[in-house]
Amino acid sequence: MDTNIGTGSSEPFILGVLDLVPRLNGAAAEEALQQSVSLAQHAEAWGYTRYWTSEHHDMEELASASPEVLLSHIGARTATIQLGSGAVLLPHYSPLKVAESFRLLAALYPGRIELGLGRAPGGGPHATMALSGNYLQHVSKLPESLAALTELLEDRYSYEEHRVTARPIPELPVSLWMLGTNVKSAEFAARYGMGYVFGQFMSDADGTEAVKRYRDGFTPSKTMNEPQVMVAVSAMCAETEEEARDWSLEMADRRRQSGQDAPALHAGEKESNSSTGGQINIEKGEGADEARKHFAGTAPQIWEQFGQVSKRLATNQFLVVTAGPDYERRLASYRLLAEFGKNMVK
Repeated sequence: MDTNIGTGSSEPFILGVLDLVPRLNGAAAEEALQQSVSLAQHAEAWGYTRYWTSEHHDMEELASASPEVLLSHIGARTATIQLGSGAVLLPHYSPLKVAESFRLLAALYPGRIELGLGRAPGGGPHATMALSGNYLQHVSKLPESLAALTELLEDRYSYEEHRVTARPIPELPVSLWMLGTNVKSAEFAARYGMGYVFGQFMSDADGTEAVKRYRDGFTPSKTMNEPQVMVAVSAMCAETEEEARDWSLEMADRRRQSGQDAPALHAGEKESNSSTGGQINIEKGEGADEARKHFAGTAPQIWEQFGQVSKRLATNQFLVVTAGPDYERRLASYRLLAEFGKNMVK
């Protein structure tokens, strides 16, 4: 198995956690949040580089409405792992408020805070309107919001010709990233000198064009001198391929039953087949485009898939999202991936 990045470097893969804070098996919000703390603590102990958490609104199955609040709590219960948002949905908010919130986090947890931004609504139409009014109007002004946020984080923002500073000012700056699934988000990241996270688990594209556009158009900023790319992938790892597929299909069935519009695995792929190398087709369609959205298998199989993505997009950085089907098996999936990675670099 090739464990190097696509550029030929011998650098090992850098794995992070992307936690949607799911309420698995009808768990209360309190339980889901405690499980997120546990996941972050275990991830830190297992050698994961970062823990990011998402923002969603009025979604019954998720307990992740405010990343900055959860990150503050988790920061106090961990010591070294990077903490980030995946993502703060900037069209809903004032850039000043976002800058202040994450600078406060950066002052509390120096050198550990990463601000990931997104431009999706993060909820249904009524929740979106209740949160910030006319979302389409706000998202059309995203370039101005991104410019303002960048200026605030670089201490060069003015409002009506008066200097405005996002305080407190941390000694170590906030790392700034843009999450997306298409060329538009990649162009925003490049224009404002941010890192780019390609959301493969949400995209029908393979990311090649978006990442190329990002690297070609990248403009250095005070917080990032050269382009950096991460890939967010969905993975379910188990001791055997059959177990991983069964767990994934179990989650797919639950999503279908609850009417969630989320990637679900094709029931016809339940039978184990070692030639698939850990990829499974998705309920909404078959073929390479849909199979890219979810990896399921043993740790060697999934790391092989990481290697293919790494070659295609020339990066060694991954964010891994794993849904369930329960908290114990979610932890087991992350543990198996980490243990295999450590064995590979020994």
